[in-house]
Amino acid sequence: LSERQYWGSDLQLPKIPFEEIMHNDESAYKWLCTLKKVGIVLLTGAATKQGELVKLGHRIGFLRLTFYGPTWQVQDKADANNVAYTTGKLCFHTDYPVLQHPPGVQFLHCIKQTAAGGESEVVDGFHVCSKLKKQNPQAYQILSSTAVDYTDVGVDYCDFAVQCKQKIIDVDSRGQAVRINYNNATRDTVFDIPAEKVRPFYAALKEFDDLLNSAEHKFTYKLKPGDVVTFDNWRVLHGRQSYQSGSEVTRHLEGAYADWDVVMSRLRLLRKRVLNRD
Repeated sequence: LSERQYWGSDLQLPKIPFEEIMHNDESAYKWLCTLKKVGIVLLTGAATKQGELVKLGHRIGFLRLTFYGPTWQVQDKADANNVAYTTGKLCFHTDYPVLQHPPGVQFLHCIKQTAAGGESEVVDGFHVCSKLKKQNPQAYQILSSTAVDYTDVGVDYCDFAVQCKQKIIDVDSRGQAVRINYNNATRDTVFDIPAEKVRPFYAALKEFDDLLNSAEHKFTYKLKPGDVVTFDNWRVLHGRQSYQSGSEVTRHLEGAYADWDVVMSRLRLLRKRVLNRD
């Protein structure tokens, strides 16, 4: 489990039937192992209605409650309080760096898909970090040591006003990336670092962002109704291509989060069951 499998535009997206992981321990164990190693797994064949992610949450233990609720609906909304609730393009980001402990895993269930546009994009952030560290160690050091302000204010599941400082790249004692905290939609206008460090920071961030968006690193796919994409929110940055707005909702995803503690607990329990059965 400690071995990561890096990928780029050549990703062979792992796929497992939704009903298999719900009712078969070996399939569920395979799902969580792959999620940990590759960072992303597509579950296929879920019902095209709300509530499937609640079932998935029960399968692993429980979902993570946030200010946007136990689950949340990604669709074009007239009174959007989040850029995801529009039809515009979403640049690569991780969710919720504004929290001290961002959700570790994200689930997105496609209930309805637009005919044109709306393609999903993902990039292996750890792979990109590895590339950046090799080609520009100074940029890597800047992004892994500079605290950046994030803020999010609004009303959804409840009213909220959250603020946090995060490094774009969190590293362990060996200097290896363990979490990406990057979301320009919630990055604050406040940036209280010495003036002489501002230009080097933005130069490093631009190099990192250019790597994220390079053709060799990003993988593009389009969710079909019934697909549930599950991915490591600490590792995989995700985005979306724009699509046309209309008089009716043409694209509807339901989203939810889980913590890695919950996922790893279920993985260990499933491992015992599978091994004991053998």
